[in-house]
Amino acid sequence: MNTTTITITALALAATAATASPITVTIENTSADGGFFFTPVWVGFHDGSFDSYDTSADADLFDGITQIAEGGNTAPISDRFAANNPGATQATLASVAFDGDAPVYSPGESASFDIDVADSATNRYFSFASMIVPSNDLFVGNDNPFAYNIFNKDGSFAGPVTIEFYGRDVRDNGSEFNNASGGAAFSALGGDSASEDGVIRAFFSDSGDIDYLASFVGTGTANGDSIDQIFTESTLLGRITIVPAPSSIALAIVGAPLLTRRRRN
Repeated sequence: MNTTTITITALALAATAATASPITVTIENTSADGGFFFTPVWVGFHDGSFDSYDTSADADLFDGITQIAEGGNTAPISDRFAANNPGATQATLASVAFDGDAPVYSPGESASFDIDVADSATNRYFSFASMIVPSNDLFVGNDNPFAYNIFNKDGSFAGPVTIEFYGRDVRDNGSEFNNASGGAAFSALGGDSASEDGVIRAFFSDSGDIDYLASFVGTGTANGDSIDQIFTESTLLGRITIVPAPSSIALAIVGAPLLTRRRRN
């Protein structure tokens, strides 16, 4: 496998604290070539009080999740996180564009970020969210704020931690009707979207979900690629790995991670 590696700095929001722990977060799109993409991943390290969303609940109850699900916009959830969790650490981990590509995670791409978590004795838990594209309002993330315990009570690292998300973990936000030619984000098909008054549900819980994905096959994406295959409930879509950052890396700015990106050729 040939790889290309680029190193840049990316911005993470963090606060200075007495107990800080540098970690490396790696985001991977494990889909096969021709599969679906996902958008820049929002991540947050918190005390367990931040609930990104709840399955079977109205998305309107959780500021920011609809903006991620419909367009990959992480700013609103970032604002809610900052307001609810002063002193916690968060970041939007965007892939680096190759040859004019959008900063989405294409099949076979990965990126690694070194992040200094402020007050790891308090911000022990990890949450994430990202849109599956192309789609109208599909996303992945954890609805249990205690699902991923990254640090122990004393602030020491509890990992390594590996989070794998499959097709069965994809959620339908219930805010926009699923229609490949009806304004699906990152699809070249275009069209106008239609609002849906639903609740967040597990994708694949509706009989038409497979047909919906199949309607994207053979179509182009906004960055010039094409969708050649669908995913199923058992398809491994992505992986997030969290390990201690190399001790040789000195972070000059709290929360300014080093990014390495690889892409299959």
